[in-house]
Amino acid sequence: MECYVHTVGVTGSIPVAPTIASTPVNHRAAITFRGIPWGVTGSIPVAPTIFPIAATIPSPCYKVATDNQGDVLMSRWKKRREGLRAILEGEACVHPASVHDPVSVRIAEDLGFEMGMYAGSVASLTVLGAPDLIVLTLSEFASQGHRISRASALPVLADADHGYGNALNVMRTVEELEAAGIAGLTIEDTALPQNFGSGGKPALIALEEGVGKIKAALDARDDANLVIAGRTSAAAITSMDDAIARAKAYEGAGADAIFMLGLKNRADIETAAAALSRPLIVSGTGPDFEDRAWLASQNVRICLQGHQPFAAATQAIYATMKALREGTPPADLTNLASKELRASASRAGDYAERIRRYLD
Repeated sequence: MECYVHTVGVTGSIPVAPTIASTPVNHRAAITFRGIPWGVTGSIPVAPTIFPIAATIPSPCYKVATDNQGDVLMSRWKKRREGLRAILEGEACVHPASVHDPVSVRIAEDLGFEMGMYAGSVASLTVLGAPDLIVLTLSEFASQGHRISRASALPVLADADHGYGNALNVMRTVEELEAAGIAGLTIEDTALPQNFGSGGKPALIALEEGVGKIKAALDARDDANLVIAGRTSAAAITSMDDAIARAKAYEGAGADAIFMLGLKNRADIETAAAALSRPLIVSGTGPDFEDRAWLASQNVRICLQGHQPFAAATQAIYATMKALREGTPPADLTNLASKELRASASRAGDYAERIRRYLD
């Protein structure tokens, strides 16, 4: 059985009465979670008369399938979340593509990347043109995440920073990113945003607060396939011992994976691998972070390499505009995307087929 519901910010349970089928509804008021509109998670008690609701809810509408027990299966996002879990549960280590918009995620998918990484720092640059100072809001981050998700079937892991506040904000963050189609997200224990008088020196929240955030994130998750990873920067801020203690606590709270930021070399990675049982996510460049076979032997399943694609795009835009400003004729510009690449990135073929089916 299946029905259609509006899912911009929707991740949960819809208490639907049979009479709703014949009554126009306000989708904001009708779709609620724990009494709060726009954050729905859970199950739909679906009756056959619910089907006409599709006509009364504005686009975009996404298909929601239900199994025999009535559990909601967000079929559009299900496969990619299972894909990310398969990476974490597999035996290989992957380098994800850094993605920041629909075009970049489509290129990553076409090139055969197993997954994408959507970072808060690059989102801030893309959406606001601002540095990574947590001035980007959750709604802005989730909206861009939704644009990325709808453009491709590639599993995307989102860097959700500190969850945009305390444990209650973390719950809202999970609800919004789950609704946006993200395959997984990381919640970190860095004290954000920068506090007055800190001089820019990074600090960590209390271990107990970090554990509470992980528990809150797991409780807010409706789709069990949505990956929740605990992230700690302790190795770069306090000590390796503190990093291990925090990572173990996040494992104990139920995190699906542990993102250890600040590991510098093989010795650090080996220490983390020996102490922890959950799949590891690390970040770095250089020989120690390029040997994927060795990383896989240390239970590292995802190794981030930075956000070079956005940096390269910025440089390309600058160089092209500079050349045009200095008088270079457009026909003489180099390194422009070919017509074929632009058609692929825009999925022009798909749109041509839709035109043939529905407009011709």
